[in-house]
Amino acid sequence: MPGRAAVDKQAGVSHGAVNFLFINASNQLGQFESGLTAALFGAMPAAVLGGVGTIAVALLWMKLFPSLRKVERLE
Repeated sequence: MPGRAAVDKQAGVSHGAVNFLFINASNQLGQFESGLTAALFGAMPAAVLGGVGTIAVALLWMKLFPSLRKVERLE
């Protein structure tokens, strides 16, 4: 079985390069969103808003996907 960075024969790109691109793009998007929120509301309110938003999403996912609460391990 080929490794993660094996070259995809159809696309001709490395899987590792694609993963790297998406991970870096998500990091930069997150940094932009954090900076924009801090610029609009201030650093402390932005941090509190981020924490409250994270908890709200976790609670929403618990409600929408109750089977996830029963998972003991990811395999």
